[in-house]
Amino acid sequence: MREFLIIGSKAKTDKFSLNDLPGAGRIDILCRCVSSAFFLSHDIRRDVNVYLLLLGPPDPPKVIKIVGREVKYMPPDERGIAGLIRKALETKADESWKKSSPGIYVAKKGLEELLDETASDVYYLREDGEDVRNFETKDGLFVLGDHKGVPRELEEIILSKAKKIIGIPTKSLMAEHCITILHYELDRKQLNS
Repeated sequence: MREFLIIGSKAKTDKFSLNDLPGAGRIDILCRCVSSAFFLSHDIRRDVNVYLLLLGPPDPPKVIKIVGREVKYMPPDERGIAGLIRKALETKADESWKKSSPGIYVAKKGLEELLDETASDVYYLREDGEDVRNFETKDGLFVLGDHKGVPRELEEIILSKAKKIIGIPTKSLMAEHCITILHYELDRKQLNS
């Protein structure tokens, strides 16, 4: 299973306007990451899960989990994905996963708790990491930040749990582009194995 955890450092944890996604703590970035993680030309990747850790006001932290093999009715556009995130945030969240729509869940969990419950090996995607082309896995939980990066206190948690730090050795890229490139490189490894 290939999984992605995107940390939304300012992403709102309550209802937000679909007409101002950047103003909702850059929910637009998280939506593009979801699209990059799941969508193929005429299908979606069923072997992918995405976690969105929302750390903005008024009630952080909250996590949205999207399960590829269960999700239905997810459009590829930012606004459509944002609508599903907003619907999840309207669901009363506690420590257990609550289903908001097919394949989409919400819970009130912090980073450490989320990383502890995953069965996948954790890999931190950071600019100074080992070149993804030299990376010898096809699956795992890949953690990356939004436009602000990962806050220092959360980075310490990630580093304590991560099996390895990996990177894409080019210029600084947007999170959704890193996901696309990571899929490309890992898919190539699957084809060649």
